[in-house]
Amino acid sequence: MADKSKPSTLSVYLYVPNIIGYARILMNCFAFAICFKDKYLFSALYFVSFVFDALDGWFARKLNQVSTFGAVLDMVTDRISTACLLVILSQVYRPGLIFLSLLALDIGSHWLQMYSSFLVGKTSHKDVKDSSSWLFRLYYGNRKFMGYCCVSCEVLYILLFLLAKNETENLTEVLVNAATQSWFYLILLTLSVVGWLIKQLVNIIQMKTASDACILYDISKKR
Repeated sequence: MADKSKPSTLSVYLYVPNIIGYARILMNCFAFAICFKDKYLFSALYFVSFVFDALDGWFARKLNQVSTFGAVLDMVTDRISTACLLVILSQVYRPGLIFLSLLALDIGSHWLQMYSSFLVGKTSHKDVKDSSSWLFRLYYGNRKFMGYCCVSCEVLYILLFLLAKNETENLTEVLVNAATQSWFYLILLTLSVVGWLIKQLVNIIQMKTASDACILYDISKKR
């Protein structure tokens, strides 16, 4: 007899935060389909999808609908969305290798962190209380700080996409021109770049920490 107290597979798929995740995927698919036809609509849809990322987490905790599937869906959606935007920016700006390198760092560090977390028996890749890096602990331990860094990254990438007028823009020239164009752009870019830099540093720490965890796991098995 099935245990009625346990949720069924279908009911987990239909959790409210997971439904929000499906909506984000559809929204992003449409947004990227029209990104070069309507830059402003694309930016609006992309940012709304990003806001939904915070909502699904809130609903998961509020409705007691936290699930491993939901956490993975959330991360995969985030990573693919950012990756697609970085690929587009790599085609618009020169040198494009900058954005492709950021893509590799983002996906590589998060994949390693997720894998190493489950390898050592943690239930979440955000459980970094045992890390020796204060910045790493602060990032995953303080939602507001993490939110600032994540929002900064997405805002910076959207701004760069909106500011690009040609398909072979020079990244430095666009940033300098925008910063000298108005105080609004200067302040927005400054806040965004600071948060972006912190997040890239966290990604590097995350990759190193996760790599160390994988190596230490192998060493412990051989003893």
